[in-house]
Amino acid sequence: MASAFEWGSKGRGFKSHLPDKTFEGDSEMKYEGPDRRKFPRIIGRFIVSYRILDEADNVDISQTKNVCLGGMLLTTNRKFAPGTKIALEIRLPFDPNPIMLIAKVLESKEISSNLIYDTRLMFLDVDERHRKVINETVDYYSKRG
Repeated sequence: MASAFEWGSKGRGFKSHLPDKTFEGDSEMKYEGPDRRKFPRIIGRFIVSYRILDEADNVDISQTKNVCLGGMLLTTNRKFAPGTKIALEIRLPFDPNPIMLIAKVLESKEISSNLIYDTRLMFLDVDERHRKVINETVDYYSKRG
């Protein structure tokens, strides 16, 4: 399932697939190649606490834009360097307890100057219980359309 926002070719600009939401720099930037994702992705707004793995006292709260078994797109209030390891605590509907994961930043793109960033994360070493909860969530929301 496609995200509401799609990165343009070579990472420049993006275009919303929502009505009348075109952003600067998105003309002819739509990716039209094959979908190379390994896992199905859902658009989902789930609450996430996050911090740089080595910074125990610097926790922030946000929400996801989309989620899959391999990672997520998260709205953050700062730019992260690719490769930065992030500790996550996410609440999903099929587990009453928060899921704690470690992820690696793939990309962090500025959306609003010095205010909002879309940060792409790849999960590292997801245990079987958490994998099951993420998979159930993705499966449930993908069937809802």
